[in-house]
Amino acid sequence: MTPLKSLYAAVLLVICTVSTYAQQSDSAYVRENYTKIERLIPMRDGVKLFTSIYIPKDKNRKYPFMISRTPYTVSPYGENNYKTSLGPSALFLREGFIFVYQDVRGKWMSEGEYEDIRPQISNKKGKKDIDESSDTYDTIDWLLKNIPGNNGKAGISGISYPGFYSTTSLPDAHPALKAVSPQAPVTDWFRGDDFHHNGVLFLADAFSFYSTFGVPRPKPITPDKGPKGFQFPIKDNYRFFLNLGALKNVKQKYFGDSIKFWNDLMAHGTYDNFWKARDILPHLTNIKPAVLVVGGFFDAEDAFGALHTYKAIEKQNPDTKNNLVMGPWFHGGWARSTGQSFGDIQFGQPTSTWYQKEIEFPFFMHYLKDSPESKLAEATIFLTGSNQWKHFETWPPKDTELKTLYFQPDGGLSFTKPAATNSYDEYESDPSKPVPYQDGIQSKRTREYMIDDQRFAARRPDVKVYQSEVLSDDITLTGPLTADLVVSTTGTDADYVLKLIDVYPENEADPKPNPKGLIMGGYQMLVRGEIMRGKFRNSFEKPEPFVPGQVTEVKYNIPDVGHTFKKGHRIMIQVQNTWFPIADRNPQKFMDIYTAEDKDFQKATHRIYHDSKQASGLVVTVLKP
Repeated sequence: MTPLKSLYAAVLLVICTVSTYAQQSDSAYVRENYTKIERLIPMRDGVKLFTSIYIPKDKNRKYPFMISRTPYTVSPYGENNYKTSLGPSALFLREGFIFVYQDVRGKWMSEGEYEDIRPQISNKKGKKDIDESSDTYDTIDWLLKNIPGNNGKAGISGISYPGFYSTTSLPDAHPALKAVSPQAPVTDWFRGDDFHHNGVLFLADAFSFYSTFGVPRPKPITPDKGPKGFQFPIKDNYRFFLNLGALKNVKQKYFGDSIKFWNDLMAHGTYDNFWKARDILPHLTNIKPAVLVVGGFFDAEDAFGALHTYKAIEKQNPDTKNNLVMGPWFHGGWARSTGQSFGDIQFGQPTSTWYQKEIEFPFFMHYLKDSPESKLAEATIFLTGSNQWKHFETWPPKDTELKTLYFQPDGGLSFTKPAATNSYDEYESDPSKPVPYQDGIQSKRTREYMIDDQRFAARRPDVKVYQSEVLSDDITLTGPLTADLVVSTTGTDADYVLKLIDVYPENEADPKPNPKGLIMGGYQMLVRGEIMRGKFRNSFEKPEPFVPGQVTEVKYNIPDVGHTFKKGHRIMIQVQNTWFPIADRNPQKFMDIYTAEDKDFQKATHRIYHDSKQASGLVVTVLKP
């Protein structure tokens, strides 16, 4: 072992030792300072929800409730079996709250029938009209009346699916609910979160998740008796899903009729009433609790949910206290890492630790324990590239301008509209040889693909690359992006993937230490990538075929970014038609893809236009200096 590698190994050992000690220390603190009880809390329709409650042993104070509702189990079960830590961070554990963890209706040890992203009922007419909002209300009401030593206030926090349950607590909230933090909340499973992006099935996520999560539970069970993870027969996920073939083969080869929600996915290939009923955003009105929405710019699952939840509350509740935090994080990275780095990219500071101490903890302390109000900005945003926290009065910031990065002939990219005539790039896309989402071999979908080097893709003939000149000044993007592609295809349907990339200078220094052997000179950091199913270009409800050979505009929204392209860097855009296996393959034929046969998949020739009359580009939100 080289001295450098030996030093790196020693550093890792120290980090692991400190982390283990902290966990053991938290675990001991929980047992010494909290009493755990378990209760079945009755809902208005008589169904009882299993709830673990950790009550501080110190009876000299009154405590607020800190609640988490989850479909992922409140384990460990048994009043003598304790969690190793409590609350969103260790700061909450030592401050003292009544921590409440609840299995949602139909999951694990709770009674009732489970329903994915259960539809909201706006005008409930009786005890049988239940939804996640009513279950939350009934839970808080029971806690206030049955757990002594509470101060009459409650807060709710959760990440991902528990983030959805946090969001659903907001409509018709219990008066005692004072503060809610939906974090990376599941929000819209057709247009942007988890299992669909702009109508494209995110195959790897949907298959992996529902092969376990979707297994039916006929009666309350604990995890040791629950479903086990799917064992992939091929460890290379690209090869596994390619060998799988058409989507209908999933049911035939693996799921049968056992996975209800997979069958629902296959039965609802457009944005129909099934999906509309599961969109919580229109119901976020008349919100009373204070809200802190948290998300990660590099969240592979629910970046859409965080941004759109904040925007919906802001638009529909102008007087509600509603704040946004977006950091340089993977899914839940603000709670599951220090946030010092992600993938190959260093951020120069422990962003997660700072957020926990300076934003999350003071937010709940103010609304639940009447501590002085913190100076929380409307939007607290970490800008990668410059690696700075910025505080804005609005999101997107007011002091911005919309500009278009236009594709140019010969692979150029600039803010100037092209002057050429009849200019386009032509190439072939073959669904049997799709562009991988990440370099190398992966057994499971990684989280790092959201920020990883894209040089592997730039080498492919079916990926078109457009790159700016070296930047003479910093350019900061803060807000949404809009892909505006002018294209044609020989098929009748096609997917379009647009990736915004930061290209590092050729003399960029490699990291020290460098155990992965990274070459940062010319590194192509993915800032944002998004896909659109072309048949939905005008409507998610009513898909339309392409006319072969006809020039057509494909315009779609891309989730917000917060990134500075530094002086000396370049801006790059890559366009491709496959992104596999995170996204399912398009047969390039207008049809219901969920019923396609293997024989339906066909090659197609695509053109991307970049001339004075047919200009493709990316609309960006540029922060004024």
